[in-house]
Amino acid sequence: MVLTNEDVVDLVAFRHKLHRAPELSRQEAETARNVHAFLTSTRPDQIMTGLGGYGIAAVYEGKQPGPTVMVRAELDGLPIEEISDLPHRSATPGKAHLCGHDGHMAILAGLARALSRQRPQRGRVILMFQPAEEDGSGAAAVVTDPRFRGISPDFAFALHNLPGMPFGHAALTEGPVSCASRGMRVVLNGKTAHASMPETGVSPVPVVAELAPALTALGRGGPMDEGFSMVTITHVKIGEATFGVAPARAEIWATLRTLTDAGMEDLCVSAEHLVLSAAREKGLSVEISYDDIFAHCENAPEAVAHLRRALDEEGVPHDKGDLPMRPSEDFGRFGQKAPAAMFFLGAGENHPSLHNPDYDFPDDLIGIGVRVFMRTLRNLLG
Repeated sequence: MVLTNEDVVDLVAFRHKLHRAPELSRQEAETARNVHAFLTSTRPDQIMTGLGGYGIAAVYEGKQPGPTVMVRAELDGLPIEEISDLPHRSATPGKAHLCGHDGHMAILAGLARALSRQRPQRGRVILMFQPAEEDGSGAAAVVTDPRFRGISPDFAFALHNLPGMPFGHAALTEGPVSCASRGMRVVLNGKTAHASMPETGVSPVPVVAELAPALTALGRGGPMDEGFSMVTITHVKIGEATFGVAPARAEIWATLRTLTDAGMEDLCVSAEHLVLSAAREKGLSVEISYDDIFAHCENAPEAVAHLRRALDEEGVPHDKGDLPMRPSEDFGRFGQKAPAAMFFLGAGENHPSLHNPDYDFPDDLIGIGVRVFMRTLRNLLG
């Protein structure tokens, strides 16, 4: 047994504690303190704090030389109001753990509990609690933190729960498993005019009307092959809320999505050319910036092989599922530093979807996640 019944009770209570106090990306101070307190009780050989923001890494050393294996969970919640009558529902209005990061943290806490009883025979384990996954900034901040060079994993692993799949069934494959994406913010500036004489100004309205469908048309959609791309208009603002002024300023926000990072580079070039051409034709100046930048997540074959073996040995059914998937995951940044793989663990076919206001991580997944990762660690490190 990796976990005792008492362990399971403690881990569920820990998840519920985290769930009641969600914090948004780059604000996870109290979450990090709670994680640190739990990890301290497991007596790691080292705890690194403040990685890339509020990130925490707990290090468990083996007695013999060997590889470094990292397992990652996320700290942050979402800016969504939870709709629930659960006793552990969010106590913070407008914020909630509606993606399951509280459950992912509980799984790593379970690994910490198991490693406190039996260290690996060789190498070392890094339990990485990463900040700011939801806005795409956290993994990038962690890997560029100078102290990450001291971690330097030889393998990196992660999981994400996935509603819509049978409970406890895993999806795993080699190659891309989640898309690259980024938010493109376009600001158009012209010249205001009296609403009765719009011809005396330079309005962004015609350009917005042109760009909304034209940007969307850049994404060809279709099957999730190497050429997949998608552009979604998420926000438009034109002028101020008044009837007397023809506007001078407009903003268009669009999410660009491709299966690979190379595809994202091409899509950005096309989108920028389209915006600049339309703006200049109408005499508008334009500013383009990007936020929420996610690299695509690539599962390395050698890392996938270790997860497949662990799933088989733990009797967890698995197949390719519907991978790759459209949503983005910033775990891909770690895959740029070491062979990495993420698998997806079914939360139930009729379970509320991720980011839904009535979603809650299923507690019974905690033990499955711990068993799969612990088996992976033992196979690699003894």
